[in-house]
Amino acid sequence: MDTAQARAAFEEFVAARSAALGRTAYLLTGHRQDVEDLLQSALARAAVRWAGLDEPEAYVRRVLYTQSVSRWRALRRRPPELLTDQLPQTAATEPCHDTRVVLDLALRRLTPKQRAVLVLRFYEDRSESQAAELLDCSVGTVKSQTRHALMRLRVLNPQLAQLVDGRLPQEVTAR
Repeated sequence: MDTAQARAAFEEFVAARSAALGRTAYLLTGHRQDVEDLLQSALARAAVRWAGLDEPEAYVRRVLYTQSVSRWRALRRRPPELLTDQLPQTAATEPCHDTRVVLDLALRRLTPKQRAVLVLRFYEDRSESQAAELLDCSVGTVKSQTRHALMRLRVLNPQLAQLVDGRLPQEVTAR
């Protein structure tokens, strides 16, 4: 494959798969602002290796997962925020009945590794061994991270117990 063909194939891949990869990036980061950065970073890495990739989507997804965890680790090393004597402006909170919003808020409170494990296991329906391979960790780590993440979801929002226990409402399962 010459350079022009490789470039055309890459551009076709980006056009066809960016939306799905962006949804995964959003689930991993929980912030719309970070989705573009994470996705661009993953696609840039794929572009460099494009000619040698047998499964480009699998490669890009793996980069999404590993970069998400790496960014989280980098954020942990930042100095703490400065406290001020002024309260931040807050919006009035209303009880939320939309399951997607409740789930999104709860997922944002998980660690990136826990979020990545849940996305792989339940959103992408990967096996424990597939998730372990993609995250470059052991199957035991995937199992324990899944268990901890599900327990945390139950604690953060008891309304999610039905989701965690496998009784997903129709609006959440529609992709």
